Amino acid sequence: MKHQQYNNKAIKSIFFLIAFCVLAHLPVFAQNVRVAAAANLQTVIEVLQKDFKQKTGITIDPVVGSSGKLVAQISNGAPFDVFLSADMSFPETLFKSGFALQKPVVYAKGSLIICSSQDIGFNNWERLLLTARVKKLAIANPAIAPYGKAAEEVLQRKGILDNVKSKIVYGESISQVNTYITTGVADVGFTTQSLIKETENKTKLFYQVINPKDYAPILQGMVILKHSSGNPGAEKFYQYILSPAAKSIFESYGYRVQ
Repeated sequence: MKHQQYNNKAIKSIFFLIAFCVLAHLPVFAQNVRVAAAANLQTVIEVLQKDFKQKTGITIDPVVGSSGKLVAQISNGAPFDVFLSADMSFPETLFKSGFALQKPVVYAKGSLIICSSQDIGFNNWERLLLTARVKKLAIANPAIAPYGKAAEEVLQRKGILDNVKSKIVYGESISQVNTYITTGVADVGFTTQSLIKETENKTKLFYQVINPKDYAPILQGMVILKHSSGNPGAEKFYQYILSPAAKSIFESYGYRVQ
């Protein structure tokens, strides 16, 4: 009987040893990474999401919105792991307020364009905006959307902001501005160059790239947030965004990465 009990204990010990070894070599199921992404990234984030998943097996859950509103959500406890802003000031604010693990880094530079669903000619767009041909001019809310701030800066620099103010239709985000442009709600709008890539097989758009000297550089910043602690996938996604693979995707959507 004692011999049989000994054998049973030995068998159980071997079983637990084998089970431990097997479990030790099983891959750990990665947590999803929650990413707060600026509205101008609405389409490119989907491409980045697929490429990152293919390379790492990790899923990201992006939430897209104006940079200012996303910062408000993060400040109020929204459980995001990484924040991709449309500028540097918003992520810097989060870092100074203790919501980020480290200082923000630039992951891309935005390119501002003037755009329309109508072929109305942009050779002298400053004069065009002053004519009756343009009744509605769409820009994103400059208080919370960096591309809207850049658009207002351009109009101010050209000396026509006061003249066109009555025509301006403010979008809550650049995504809303893009809707105004593509549906013809606004005759003209200032937006990100990535819209051209996003709509190339859907909507014919006419545009002109705004001289980068006419507005402060749109340096898009990224921070890894404190909520990401304990989620190694967040650090992997952070590093991925700075990788040549991600930079190539950004470039294909009109962003500058050098």
